[in-house]
Amino acid sequence: MATIPLLDSYKLGKFDLTHRIVLAPLTRSRSYGNVPQPHAILYYSQRATKGGLLITEATGVSDTAQGYPETPGVWTKEQVEAWKPIVDAVHAKGAVFFCQLWHVGRVSTTGFQPNGQDPISSTDKPVPKQVYEDGTVEEYSPPRRLRTEEIPGIVNDFRLAARNAIEAGFDGVEIHGANGYLIEQFMKDSSNDRTDEYGGSLENRCRFAAEVIAAVVGEVGADRVGVRLSPFLDYMGCWDSNPKELALRMVEELNKHGVLYCHMIEPRMAMVDGRRQIPHRLLPMRKAFKGSFIAAGGYDREEGNRVVGEGYTDLVAFGRLFLANPDLPKRFELNAALNKYDRRTFYTPDPVVGYTDYPFLVLEN
Repeated sequence: MATIPLLDSYKLGKFDLTHRIVLAPLTRSRSYGNVPQPHAILYYSQRATKGGLLITEATGVSDTAQGYPETPGVWTKEQVEAWKPIVDAVHAKGAVFFCQLWHVGRVSTTGFQPNGQDPISSTDKPVPKQVYEDGTVEEYSPPRRLRTEEIPGIVNDFRLAARNAIEAGFDGVEIHGANGYLIEQFMKDSSNDRTDEYGGSLENRCRFAAEVIAAVVGEVGADRVGVRLSPFLDYMGCWDSNPKELALRMVEELNKHGVLYCHMIEPRMAMVDGRRQIPHRLLPMRKAFKGSFIAAGGYDREEGNRVVGEGYTDLVAFGRLFLANPDLPKRFELNAALNKYDRRTFYTPDPVVGYTDYPFLVLEN
């Protein structure tokens, strides 16, 4: 069988990958009480292959990091112990496993915060009310602007969470600097109206991200650190007036610290000739970055093969397709039909339905 680019092997730092298909971080809302559960052992091990790279769902770095129901954390001993059998099961399949470290910032409500306090952010401007396609409306509590002297404490939360993730057995960590959450709230000019050294100029707005990266790299080593960025996204009221300049500034920062990979989300898919197409605007960042590059955002088998084959990216992260097809690399290899994902079960708390019950390919003898 002719090899396809997505199934080419790849050397990711010290990790030997057998293919370029990455499990993207996907919030699943099934970690009751913010503690990873035994059913996650099956979920992640189903999607693990020898030499495959998996990234966990976004995982909170502290008790102020939460903004969604039943999302996991890695700030307590109980959480670390709960992650260990999940990591062990993924490693037993020969896969590489990174833990995505997350703080939602203002994308939260007082109900998720310790003692019902206000969520923290770069700003005191709230997230705009979100109205979704199904008609549901999401409202967020007004945040409290972090005082300058409080910021080192939040940076330290990321450092300690990275240490805990390595203690739990993870191969590395991914710093979540995307999707309108705390790090991006500092980076983007729509959500950063500060007048201290963390606001104003591009360098100042990137300072918090830079300090988090430096702290995490200092704790666990650059060869165990990736960073996820979404400079082009306008999500949760978080956008930037010059996203390309922001992206290149952050790539400089990643290069300075020698991080293992940059995981970047494409701009929103656009309608071209009546078809939704990926804009493919990450090439300048891919060329500027000295480590491994992961592209994410609406990719399918055809598009993934094309961008890897052309050298646009090293690896491609798949979210919904990997969720609905636990054997996605095998299906891509055989060009087999894909299960359809059920959006209604993305965030339900059921430990099986929409989680571990998507069928595997049945191969005839």
